[in-house]
Amino acid sequence: MKFFIDTANLDQIREANELGILDGVTTNPSLMAKEGIKGKEAVMQHYKTICEMVDGPVSAEVLGTTYDEIIAEGKELVKIHKNIVVKVPMIKDGIKAIKWFTDNDIQTNCTLVFSAGQALLAAKAGATYVSPFIGRIDDSSWDGVQLIEQIVGLYNAQGFMTEVLAASIRNPLHIVRCAEAGADVCTCPLPSIMGLLKHPLTDIGLAQFLNDAKSMQ
Repeated sequence: MKFFIDTANLDQIREANELGILDGVTTNPSLMAKEGIKGKEAVMQHYKTICEMVDGPVSAEVLGTTYDEIIAEGKELVKIHKNIVVKVPMIKDGIKAIKWFTDNDIQTNCTLVFSAGQALLAAKAGATYVSPFIGRIDDSSWDGVQLIEQIVGLYNAQGFMTEVLAASIRNPLHIVRCAEAGADVCTCPLPSIMGLLKHPLTDIGLAQFLNDAKSMQ
């Protein structure tokens, strides 16, 4: 399973990249706004900076909701860097745009997916990635990881090449469960990634080893 970091914060991207396990980045308008990135030119420059930091896919989200708007924005985004993946919402015109991007060899990430039916349409249109938002599904009292399992099974049965990118990750357990469910990619905030490092028995064991080492001196 590939690890993407879900942020627009350059320090967090750098820290995750230095771990040596980072495969890509996902962003969205909310994450950009959180970093105080305002204006089209500043946003485009920020995407370029991220692409220069990470050797992997960088999902850049369109803001338009009509077919023509999505296509126009996508064309501009892919000019930024070869690693840009156009992030398109799961709407009717979004699916139409994904098919156009596919036909023109432009990678896409279909976002805001909450059902297997939506994932089926995204794959049929040729999306490179499909992003089920499992944390938000959990918020509605349903198990988001079950959706990952369902989509993985569906794609395997039908031979779709679209990669399942588990999004809206809330904790380290989400990451582990998505890996078990067969997700191709997991995009996570930095605290969730770093949380995988932690276990009290590791801390206890290391403290014991260091204490025993001192007694040998």
